[in-house]
Amino acid sequence: MTHKADEKTGERVEELRALIRHHDRLYYELDAPEISDAEYDRLFRELTELEVRFGLATPDSPTQRVGGEPLEGFSTVAHAVPMMSLDNVASEEELRDFDRRVHERLDKEAGGADYGPVDYVTEPKVDGLAVELIYEERVLSVAATRGDGITGEDVTHNVRTIRTVPLALTGADAPLLLEVRGEVYLRKRDFARLNEQRDQRGEPPFANPRNAAAGSIRQLDPKIAAARPLAVFCYGVGRVEGFEFETQSQALAKLQEWGLPVNPLRQKCSTIEEVAARYRELLEAREKLPYEVDGLVVKVDRLDLQQRLGATTRFPRWAVAFKFPAHLARTRVKEIRVQVGRTGALTPVAILEPVQVAGVTVTRATLHNEDEVKRKDIREGDTVLIERAGDVIPKVVRVITEEREGTETCFEMPQACPVCNAAAERTPDEVVSRCPNISCPARVKETIVHFASRSGLDIEGLGDKVVTKLLDEGFIRDPADLFSLGERRAEMAGLAGFGERSVDNLLGAIERGKKTTLARFVYSLGIRHVGLRIAQVLALRFKTPEELRKAVELQDAALVPERERLEDIPEVGPKIAKSLTLFFGDRKNSDLFDSLVEELEVEAPKEAEPSSGIAGRVFVFTGRLESMTREEAQELVRAKGGRVG
Repeated sequence: MTHKADEKTGERVEELRALIRHHDRLYYELDAPEISDAEYDRLFRELTELEVRFGLATPDSPTQRVGGEPLEGFSTVAHAVPMMSLDNVASEEELRDFDRRVHERLDKEAGGADYGPVDYVTEPKVDGLAVELIYEERVLSVAATRGDGITGEDVTHNVRTIRTVPLALTGADAPLLLEVRGEVYLRKRDFARLNEQRDQRGEPPFANPRNAAAGSIRQLDPKIAAARPLAVFCYGVGRVEGFEFETQSQALAKLQEWGLPVNPLRQKCSTIEEVAARYRELLEAREKLPYEVDGLVVKVDRLDLQQRLGATTRFPRWAVAFKFPAHLARTRVKEIRVQVGRTGALTPVAILEPVQVAGVTVTRATLHNEDEVKRKDIREGDTVLIERAGDVIPKVVRVITEEREGTETCFEMPQACPVCNAAAERTPDEVVSRCPNISCPARVKETIVHFASRSGLDIEGLGDKVVTKLLDEGFIRDPADLFSLGERRAEMAGLAGFGERSVDNLLGAIERGKKTTLARFVYSLGIRHVGLRIAQVLALRFKTPEELRKAVELQDAALVPERERLEDIPEVGPKIAKSLTLFFGDRKNSDLFDSLVEELEVEAPKEAEPSSGIAGRVFVFTGRLESMTREEAQELVRAKGGRVG
């Protein structure tokens, strides 16, 4: 039952809403919180209680951000104005070349005369996920990912949960239609806290804040996004009705007036030398910023000049991203271990003294293979220079040999698998040694993780740590055992790190994974050299698991007519054909395949719709397409009876 609110109650509700929005901005945009989390929670609870008691909740209230029911899938949203990516420059010389091209084009537009000075606007290039927010009648109506720049995914249900995104615009001059572009990101400290929580639940950590932000926004269940401290910086506009901007700097100032978060470190520059100086300032301050930044975005300020400069098929000519150099750090190689992959590959890994690189603590780096270790002469005890390539994957750049003390130890690839002790094998045409034992515990674990991966059966929550726990406790021995875990639900709930809710979530995800496509099923088997692309080719050719198996068995028996040989299928070839026959020729793999076919509901691929202009012809795709991805174009060609080369 609701009560009638008096004037004082209404004023308190508005005061609380303003306070919460104020503290959200301090926390997420300015990294300058004034109150504790407990005090913030107290304000939020008071507002919630007042709105419920007196029926004062409104669509734009901070309390209305809690996620609703999960969606079945994402719908698509067409961008009225394409969301183009930016060209990159990597040096001050390249930055000046960009400025020169801008002036040359404007001079040409002016009939050959010197156009004169050009103002630029700069702001940090936040490493996140690009989105578009659409406000109609000043209320947030749609939010979409950038996608391919032409079409994105509708993620309104998740973006509404982000505290810094206003659910309605403020200001009397706010336009009735506004399409604004922004970057969803996670602050460094929130990213670290999120990974700690995932580790406690036995889930794999996110590689970096960008992946975490993207993964959060692309959840079908908005409650997951609501539980993560996402934030947004708005950086530009698309379509606008009811207001006209003259410059980029004016647009950013107006967005802030209307309640949208914009980066406080934006700066207007009168010359390209000022831009270069601003880049150096930001590079020096990079590590101190509360969020990941991978460069400086530079845009011509006047919007009419942006229109005159235009764009290429891929990038606007009036903007560039001046990228930061890769993060480098010095550390020491404590030891070199060998890890065993799904296909038995033995990969040397450098175990490092912990070092901070781009806000992430790095403790290991892949060394790829034995030949790479020898080429770089990496030894246990060496001081090395490491970088996070693309700010993601740690790798050893070089050894600082001048700091060797003579106690360093050369690495020798073991002659046996370090997990099961089977004799390692290395063929003359490969740089990788392998464990040949398909029952090796390390291979089994990686096989199950791959089986449940996003491109496989997409079983959420079945990551490395959970699989290891289930193997160690004897609950599973291979992927097929996953589908009988429901019979041991009570036992699983009693395991350390598990509970009733987490077990039910996992069992539900496994049940959902039973319904899959033939391509996903083939990929999930982890057959060597059979990635998702080849799995799709095989699925289109053989339609059902049984037909695929029959075709492979005929190959092995040398009974198949020459025109139907696996190696003659476009994109397959002899190496993949041999891999398929070796996989199905192993009794354990064959039995596993049978068990999985009984458990799964495998959807046959759609029949091709031959087109007279495409059927039988070969198409080769390179570069970027405007209206779809290359993969989508390739699938369209195949669906019409064509071939992809």
